[in-house]
Amino acid sequence: MGAMSPWHWAIVALVVIILFGSKKLPDAARGLGRSLRIFKSEVKEMQNDDARSSAPQQPAPNPLPSAQPVDATVVDPAPSPHPDQRSA
Repeated sequence: MGAMSPWHWAIVALVVIILFGSKKLPDAARGLGRSLRIFKSEVKEMQNDDARSSAPQQPAPNPLPSAQPVDATVVDPAPSPHPDQRSA
């Protein structure tokens, strides 16, 4: 009793068609295809992430040019006159 013969496979296929119906089988195959496509893209993305993380990372160049130091002295603005003290 080794491998299944073509007649065995035909009987199995007939039983599957009878159990699940001819309408549900294409929908199930379509869903399986979508799932495999998503799985394949996720595996590819994980491999790309691994390749990026294993590559030696170089420090990013400083995009800003070096600037002169800024004087941090705080200067108070001139006080504004109180509304009652304004000249009319």
